[in-house]
Amino acid sequence: MRYIKDDLKEKTILITGGAGFVGSNLAFYFQNNHPDAKVVVVDCFRSGEKLSNGNLKSFGHFKNLIGFTGEIISGDINDKSLLSSLDANYKFDYIFHEAAISDTTAQEQDLMIKTNVNAYKDLLKIAIKHNANMIYASSAATYGNAESPQRVGREAPQNVYGFSKLCMDNLSREYMKKNSISIVGLRYFNVYGRGEYFKNTTASMIMQFGHQILSGKNPRLFENSDKILRDFIYIEDVIQANIKAMEPKESGIYNVGTGKARSFQDIVDILQNELQTSLVCEYIPNPFVGSYQFHTEADISSTRDALGYEPKFEMEDGIKSYIDEIKRVYNEEVKR
Repeated sequence: MRYIKDDLKEKTILITGGAGFVGSNLAFYFQNNHPDAKVVVVDCFRSGEKLSNGNLKSFGHFKNLIGFTGEIISGDINDKSLLSSLDANYKFDYIFHEAAISDTTAQEQDLMIKTNVNAYKDLLKIAIKHNANMIYASSAATYGNAESPQRVGREAPQNVYGFSKLCMDNLSREYMKKNSISIVGLRYFNVYGRGEYFKNTTASMIMQFGHQILSGKNPRLFENSDKILRDFIYIEDVIQANIKAMEPKESGIYNVGTGKARSFQDIVDILQNELQTSLVCEYIPNPFVGSYQFHTEADISSTRDALGYEPKFEMEDGIKSYIDEIKRVYNEEVKR
């Protein structure tokens, strides 16, 4: 489905973090719907380098881009020479900035700010020079434990990741005042869907529960999981928001969710229905009480108004659409 009317023939699109979850889905959206556009993907891809928490520094994976025929550049957005090369050798019309240290448990505050905030400022300068509209990934982590529904302007980040994304938003507002390009920040809530497997332990609980069930293990949930509610959004709706952000009514920071909170118990029940299983759930104490979001729900009224965004997938629809991919990944990646 095409989400904008514009013909993107002879337009050049940069996607940073293009081998990651959202970035790779964007790359294929343009390839499938706007084949005459030139798409340039930049990603530092994964290496053996890890953060102090044991998680990989980069989740970018070549398998997310198998079948993509556009240009692929391996590079780190912190590398000034890479940014100079992009500036000198291309004329971008749109920049989709998805690259980030996205691990909410990362402790490296210096790396988080350098990558998520300082490198973004460098990319904004390129966008202004090229007269390219900027669409970038913000995050619901900016809200921390703010009361639901979460609204822009009520931020209270609880970790350096959320803080770094709020810094990006604040920087964006300053640039919106002074420049004619469109700048749109999209605060993603709990995204799930094709391409997330290589996020490893940070992949959605929808995939993780799906693989537990496929392996025949009883789903393990925290106690009172029927009362732990999050705004889970399917990747197709995230792509819709990104594409519609190319032609916003006005620049701004907008939530990308469904506007409906659903429980972890709902996830397991829907998965079991789709997989035709009836495994008994096991309930374990929640060790994160006091540092855990028990309710997230995006206020998407401004997103509707400014972007014409309307979520298409209820959780039942999203999981139904996703289930074959969950099975494929389990058979090809998990079981082998």
